[in-house]
Amino acid sequence: MPKIYTRTGDDGTTALFGGDRVGKGHPRIRAYGTVDEVNALVGVARAHLSDSEATAPLHDIFQEI
Repeated sequence: MPKIYTRTGDDGTTALFGGDRVGKGHPRIRAYGTVDEVNALVGVARAHLSDSEATAPLHDIFQEI
């Protein structure tokens, strides 16, 4: 698979939906990463639980994220 580089982030910024550019350490970008990590952890928790009563609330959380 070929690597794809846009070079638009080489200056330390990234684009938001709508086209605005912000620094890669911007709170909004950090929040996206945090939500992504929580989503992954909820998925891991669901995968390791066999009790449907325990997984149902996690499924609801997973759908909201």
